[in-house]
Amino acid sequence: MNSLYRTGAPQLFDGGVYSGAEAMLGNYMSGFFDNEYKGQEVHVQHAQQLTLNGNNLNGYLGGIWDDLYRGISRANNAIKYIPATPGLTDTERSRLEAEARFFRAYAYFYLVRMFGEVPLVTEPYESLENLYVSRNSIKDVYTLIEQDLKFAIEQGNLSNNSMANNGGRITKGAAATLLADVYLTMSGYPLQENRYADAAAMAESVINSGTYNLTQHDKNSSGQVVEENSAYNKIRRGDASANEYIFYHEYAVNISNNNYPQWAYPVSMAQHVAYAITNGAYQPVNKFLWGYDAQRDLRVQEKQYFHSSLTLENGEVKNFETAPYIWHDDEALFETASSGKDVVIYSYSDVLLIAAEAKARAQGVTADAVENLAQVRGRAYWKTDYSQIVSELNALSPNEFVEEVWEESFRELVFEFRLWFDMIRTRKFPQTAANANGEINFVELVGQANHWNKVIETKHLLFPIPEAERQRNPNLGSQNPGY
Repeated sequence: MNSLYRTGAPQLFDGGVYSGAEAMLGNYMSGFFDNEYKGQEVHVQHAQQLTLNGNNLNGYLGGIWDDLYRGISRANNAIKYIPATPGLTDTERSRLEAEARFFRAYAYFYLVRMFGEVPLVTEPYESLENLYVSRNSIKDVYTLIEQDLKFAIEQGNLSNNSMANNGGRITKGAAATLLADVYLTMSGYPLQENRYADAAAMAESVINSGTYNLTQHDKNSSGQVVEENSAYNKIRRGDASANEYIFYHEYAVNISNNNYPQWAYPVSMAQHVAYAITNGAYQPVNKFLWGYDAQRDLRVQEKQYFHSSLTLENGEVKNFETAPYIWHDDEALFETASSGKDVVIYSYSDVLLIAAEAKARAQGVTADAVENLAQVRGRAYWKTDYSQIVSELNALSPNEFVEEVWEESFRELVFEFRLWFDMIRTRKFPQTAANANGEINFVELVGQANHWNKVIETKHLLFPIPEAERQRNPNLGSQNPGY
C-alpha cells in the first residue's frame, strides 16, 4: 500500500529538470506555458505545436500509460489481499483498502481524461489468462471511479484530519475532493451528465468538515498586507500547509528530492544558485499573465506567484523571464541544492472553486456560491474591500458567475496544472488580452489557435494511444480518432 504514494498518478507530479513534470503536458498543449529545453524535450514541442501522435510521443505517452497501469496493478493487488491479510484489525483493513481504492480511482481519472476509452483492469494479473483486455466505455470507467471513491468515503474509516496531520496518508477530505472533481468533470464534456448537485454536496462536505481553510496574509499595524508575509509566501516557505493542502505529493531530502526549485529559475540564472542546472520548464507566456489584473491581483505581483528578478548579495539585480516563485526554496537554491518541500495536488482553493461552480449550475447564484468564490478572490484582491467583491458577484447571472469561477481557476490553480483539463471539460478556450485588466473571454475551444498559432482540433481533446501499447495488446483496437 505504501508504494502507491509514489506509483501511478502521483508519478505524474515528479519529473526531471529538463522535461518538467508529466502533469504539465496538457498545459503545454494549451499554449500558455513554455519550457526552455524544448529543443531536446520533444514532447514539449509536439504538445505546443499540436503535432503529437501515437508514434512520435510513443515513449513519453507510453511512460504515462505504464505508470498509471502500474499503480492500478498494485492497487488491485492490495484491494484483493488486504481483507485476508492476518494481523490487521477491521478498521485497519478498511482504511488500507480505502487508500488503495483512492489511488486506483485517481489513476483511472487521469487515464479517462487523457485517453478516453481505456481497459478496465480490476483484478491482479496472476496468470496469462485474459491478458489482452479491450477498452471500456468512458461511462464504465467513471462508474468504477465513483464506486471506489464512495467506498473510501463511506466505508474506509479514513481520518477526518488533514493529510499533513495524518502522517501524510490519504484522508476523507482527499477522497471527497477527488470525487467532487470527478462529478464536476462528468457534468462537462464528453459525458455531460448533470452531476453538479453531487459535486456541490461533496465539496460542501469538505468545507463543512472544519478541517481546512485558506492561509491568510499577515498585516501590519495599519491593516496593510505585509507582502513578504502574504498567504502565498507563507505557503511557499511552508511544507504541506496543514490547513490548505488537501492532497499533496510528499518529498524528503536524500529520500526523494524535489526538482521544482530548479524550475523556479531560467537557465541563465544557474550561475547564481547552488544547483548546477536550472530550467524554466513551466514559464508562463505573456498571454497567460494577461489573465491577471495587474493592479488588483496580488498573485501577479513580483515575488508572489511569480518572479522575474533576483537581487544578489552585492545588491546587483538580475532580471529574467517570468518564472514560478511559488517553488522558490531559499535553502535549496542558495545552500544545499536539495529540497524536500511537498507539492500540492489538491488545495482548499480547488474545493471552494468546485463548490462555487457546481452550486451555481445546480442552484443558481446562491449566497453560498458567492461566498465560496469570494474567499478565493478576496485573498487575491488584497486592496479591494471584501463586500465590494461579494456585491459584484451577486449581480451576475448564473452563466456569468460560472465564467468568473473559470477565470479564478485559471489564475489560482496554475500550479495544480488543471488548466487543460478545465478546457476540455468546458470546451472553452480562455482568451486574454494585454490591456483587458485581467478579463478573460471564453471562446469555443475547437478551432481556436494557441499561443504558437496552432489550431486546436477535435482530435486534440484526447491524447493518442501509444502505438507500442496497441501493438502489445491487439484488443485495444483502433487509434483515437484523428491520429
